[in-house]
Amino acid sequence: MCKVLEIARSSYYKRINRKMTAAELENHQLVNLILDYDERFGHILGYRRMTQWINTLNHFNYNHKRIYRLMRLLNIKAKIRVKPKHHKKVTPQVTAENLIARDFSASKPNEKWLTDVTEFRIKGTTRKLYLSAIINLYDSSIVAYKVSPRNNNELVFQTFEDAFKANPEARPIVHSDRGFQYTNSMFKHKLSQQGMLQSMSRTGHCIDNGPIEGFWGIIKSEMYYLNSYETYNALKQAIDQYIHFYNHVRLQKRLQNQAPLIVRTQALSSNQPMVYPIPINKKIQAYWASIKSKQSIQIQA
Repeated sequence: MCKVLEIARSSYYKRINRKMTAAELENHQLVNLILDYDERFGHILGYRRMTQWINTLNHFNYNHKRIYRLMRLLNIKAKIRVKPKHHKKVTPQVTAENLIARDFSASKPNEKWLTDVTEFRIKGTTRKLYLSAIINLYDSSIVAYKVSPRNNNELVFQTFEDAFKANPEARPIVHSDRGFQYTNSMFKHKLSQQGMLQSMSRTGHCIDNGPIEGFWGIIKSEMYYLNSYETYNALKQAIDQYIHFYNHVRLQKRLQNQAPLIVRTQALSSNQPMVYPIPINKKIQAYWASIKSKQSIQIQA
């Protein structure tokens, strides 16, 4: 065989007697972890979060470039899809100033809440399931949520009733888009009764409600798009399970690799809650810098 392949016999024996290096043994261990986590968590981990979870759960300190290289060799990727959104045009009864103004930082729990409603289609039917949720900006936890086959005022009102009961002393700024439920005078009245301030996004600016829109993308890419739900109850159960996973298990880099409710519990028991700043996005900074530069040139012209 060596003669046919034109390989020295010494090379053959060197190969079969070769021992794996320490780096190769580590890579072998990492490959097993990557395959395990990819399967266990339903193929939702990209290389950044795979690195985060491997390091946190196993007390390692691997570089994300190494995990990326191994995941490429294994052809493992996070499965993510984007679905277009459609909005109804309504005449608002109540509008409010944008008090949040895209400042999504918070120094303590229940300082700022964001809320919205999204829809899920049931496979093979025209039926939909609507999910209303409230996200707490301090720890990105889901404060309360409700699901319903109808997108109406009752869905949103019940979501907030649950939030009020779970957080009776909370007095946050409540921010939403200009959906018909949030511009309803009754919704404004309910917030006023609880001593809460109302804030609203500008028309056509979904980024003003960015964190809750981001959560919709997460739950759909990590749960909904990866599976097939043929009944209302099956989809509702999956949403319940995922939100529990998101609040109690899913690690977040901004929270120093902790789950939202762990951070929330720690903060509520402390007189000086730890602050978790939002990382600076260089691409967004560059975008706004270019906009200001163009505006400056137009003014000078």
